[in-house]
Amino acid sequence: MTQHEEQSRHARRFGLPVATALVMGNIIGGGIFLLPASVAPYGTISLVAFGVLTLGAIALALVFGGLARRHPQTGGPYVYARAAFGDFAGFLTAWSYWITSWVSNAALAVAGVGYLDVLIPVHDSLAATIAAALALQWLPALANLAGARYVGAVQLVATVLKFAPLLLVAVGGLFFFDADALGPFRATDDSMAGALSASAAILLFSYLGVESAAVSAGEVRDPERNVGRATVLGTVAAAAVYLLGTLSVFGTVGQANLVGSTAPFTDAVDVMFGGTWGGTAVACAALVSIVGALNGWTLLSAQTPYAAARDGLFPKVFATKRRGAPTAGVLATVVLASLLTVYNYTAGSEGVFEILVLVTTFTATVPYLLATAAQIFFLLSGQSERVHRGRLVRDAVLACAAFGFSLWLVAGSGYAAVYQGVLFLFAGVLVYAWMSARRIKAARQRGEETDASRRVPGVRQAA
Repeated sequence: MTQHEEQSRHARRFGLPVATALVMGNIIGGGIFLLPASVAPYGTISLVAFGVLTLGAIALALVFGGLARRHPQTGGPYVYARAAFGDFAGFLTAWSYWITSWVSNAALAVAGVGYLDVLIPVHDSLAATIAAALALQWLPALANLAGARYVGAVQLVATVLKFAPLLLVAVGGLFFFDADALGPFRATDDSMAGALSASAAILLFSYLGVESAAVSAGEVRDPERNVGRATVLGTVAAAAVYLLGTLSVFGTVGQANLVGSTAPFTDAVDVMFGGTWGGTAVACAALVSIVGALNGWTLLSAQTPYAAARDGLFPKVFATKRRGAPTAGVLATVVLASLLTVYNYTAGSEGVFEILVLVTTFTATVPYLLATAAQIFFLLSGQSERVHRGRLVRDAVLACAAFGFSLWLVAGSGYAAVYQGVLFLFAGVLVYAWMSARRIKAARQRGEETDASRRVPGVRQAA
């Protein structure tokens, strides 16, 4: 078997089902198992906030689908931002997305250990806790290194397994629904607008991951058709599970009990069927969900640097692929996430870790803002090859709605997260300066002229 055949065998492209599972799996991680309790103090107005957010997420999904039809390359928001605004905007998009990926992976692993402790006590030993967290990160990383076809298989199985118990509560809970258990519509003294915004601030980040299929467009078969479909289908399916699940938990457990609950889905299963076996079932579902999310996010964390490295905006090593997987990106992500996880456990710096996690909510929205701004740019600049004239008004409305949704995400992340996130972005500017200088130097040595070199005095003459 030749090397090319070996690469093709391990790098088989995703079809529509796997691409849809990737979107659903990355949107729904472990957070759904705590969301009903998190928003219960605000009352059922939080369900209205969920509905508004769902509309924003679907608008964002439709924008990504439209952009992917015209730019069906691996990289997603990075590709769109660079095509519209140039290398610097593209680099900031890739840099922000990469930070989001590996810090989020560390957070997912820590959350996974909490559910694992229900099944196998590991928190009694610091070494066992760290080992479990690292195992949760490295197993999905190994699946990614084995090849794109294995990533798709793991993602599809994980999505099917985790949706079974979620659908049990989301649909089965409706048969045990008690309207009196819902509690007040507005449970705080805030105004309706204040309560809506406060509950939305918690729910805002439930839809991070809508870009998953677009980022991996290079690994999707027929991306012009399947990326948009997978993005919309995955987002709508995740939204249905979110909304039905939260509504069912509210109507079975009750708002008063949810306020102090640490495992709302467990409480819902106990109400529905009696007994205490719900805790074990929910812990298993949460673990499957988190492993699936880690598998998908590990893939995404490598794809954006890979696309940027091919354009000379990230170190060249990130453009290396083996068995269809960007190995350097996968390894860098899992190593950084592992170091952060070990630091969190050994230093006991929960506050620092939580701040870093909040930063990811800001850094994740930077690519969203730039991608939707790119769509608006294409629409307003009259680039006919990128805009379908017959759908101009519809696309413009969707792009503006998605841009507003992204701004709401930034606002909801809080002042501290935005402050820290900007520092992370400025650190990336130094990396961009280094990479740009290397490209100009290489161009001068080759006797070529780049866009960047034209802005540097003396480079044209030297070339």
